[in-house]
Amino acid sequence: MFVDLGCVRLTGMAPTPVHRSARQRARAEITLAIKEEARRQLGVQGAQALSLRAVARELGMVSSALYRYFTSRDDLLTALIIDAYDSLGEAAESAVRHHDGARAQWTAACHAVRDWALRSPHEYLLIYGSPVPGYQAPQDTIGPASRVPRVLVGALATAVSRGELTKTPGTTENPDGARLPAPLLPQLDAVVAALDVDVPAPLLTRGLVAWTQLFGMVSFELTGQFTGTLDPADAFFSHTIERMADFVGLAGGRRNGG
Repeated sequence: MFVDLGCVRLTGMAPTPVHRSARQRARAEITLAIKEEARRQLGVQGAQALSLRAVARELGMVSSALYRYFTSRDDLLTALIIDAYDSLGEAAESAVRHHDGARAQWTAACHAVRDWALRSPHEYLLIYGSPVPGYQAPQDTIGPASRVPRVLVGALATAVSRGELTKTPGTTENPDGARLPAPLLPQLDAVVAALDVDVPAPLLTRGLVAWTQLFGMVSFELTGQFTGTLDPADAFFSHTIERMADFVGLAGGRRNGG
């Protein structure tokens, strides 16, 4: 792979900003090409079989050159995981920006998650599928992984601040009157601290239940668990998202067909 960096002065002086910018652009382009090829390989053979040597071979690079961009397979996996979380998070955040009410924000974010997953199934399974043997995700992934939960919990916070909660969410018995298990309380405190939101523990608990329901449905759909029963899953997904919004206690209108 040849990159034209332009003329370089052989005067012993430091490269000009223009030259540094050219090198940075070249590095960014090669990094992008590496990640695109790695994503292609994910779709063909899965994350477990991802190989830097195979990526280098497909790009016409020697493997030693590729190691200047990613020091290991795990380093490349981390970059792909962060990109996937960020892309999914941006989809959810963008969907929420088009809505005012808490329930509309919640349901829009849920639909955005599914839409993104259907467009990018291999990236979804990279972050929510089976763990890659031997890979340990670093701290760098926590922030990107938190983007969708932040969107969903943000909708709950909006509901609290605007008074958009039903009085008896979920069932005829108010779940707020039920005592939460003692071991759960410090875990909820940790979630509140991590996301920096002011959401009552019972509401947060219902939101977390709905969050796991959301990703469970999407994972079932992507791995073929609905084939022959709820496939296509559009109607089931929309109906369930509305019912989970009811369970959480979000007041407001429903989408057509909910």
